[in-house]
Amino acid sequence: MTVELQIIAVTGIREVTPDDDIAQLILDAADLRDNDCVVITQKIVSKAEGRLVAIHENKNSDLNYRRLVEKECRKVLRRRGSLVIAETKHGFVCANAGVDRSNVTKGYATLLPADSDYSAHKIREDLKFKAGVEVGVVISDTFGRPWRRGVTDVGIGCAGIAALVDLRGTDDALGRKLQTTEVAVVDEIAAAADLVMGKASGIPMAVLRGLNEHWFRESSVADEIIRSPSEDLFR
Repeated sequence: MTVELQIIAVTGIREVTPDDDIAQLILDAADLRDNDCVVITQKIVSKAEGRLVAIHENKNSDLNYRRLVEKECRKVLRRRGSLVIAETKHGFVCANAGVDRSNVTKGYATLLPADSDYSAHKIREDLKFKAGVEVGVVISDTFGRPWRRGVTDVGIGCAGIAALVDLRGTDDALGRKLQTTEVAVVDEIAAAADLVMGKASGIPMAVLRGLNEHWFRESSVADEIIRSPSEDLFR
């Protein structure tokens, strides 16, 4: 049996500004089909939702940035120089609480969307209303990982697509029962999409076509992936 997955870069997206209609931008640039999954970088969602904060470029700009990071934290977990590993108000553990100055007009930083799952749900509903397509939507962001160098994209919001697929109790290829396996589907989708988006290419969206149809579901949120402190061996 041959399984084929297409990862299609969505090009031609102009600079996003507050109150832009992201669904319309997608439809103007991409030919969507039912059971496609649209992956959108956090940066343009934050821009469209007005999650921009001015950071005055002066001798205190780094201090202003650090203060903004701490304002967005629920808890600071680690510090090394100017780097802060923080738990955000959403429950994400990431560098600098998701406050980012890359790919933003000089003198500004973006904050994470206030509710990434809601943002994904709204975009999905707008796509359905405008074009009649049933798609999944994943909002992605770039995270580091403990014990591994480099960064990768993960899903911080989703709609219409499973965040987590629980394989516990099912058989592996040799017939053994899986005991602990839960697959972070939205993280795998986000990382795959980043292969055609990149960090400096100016391509903020991608479409994945050919995903397992069983992964599409009405009720799913990326919040499912967040490990509670009681289950976390390292906090």
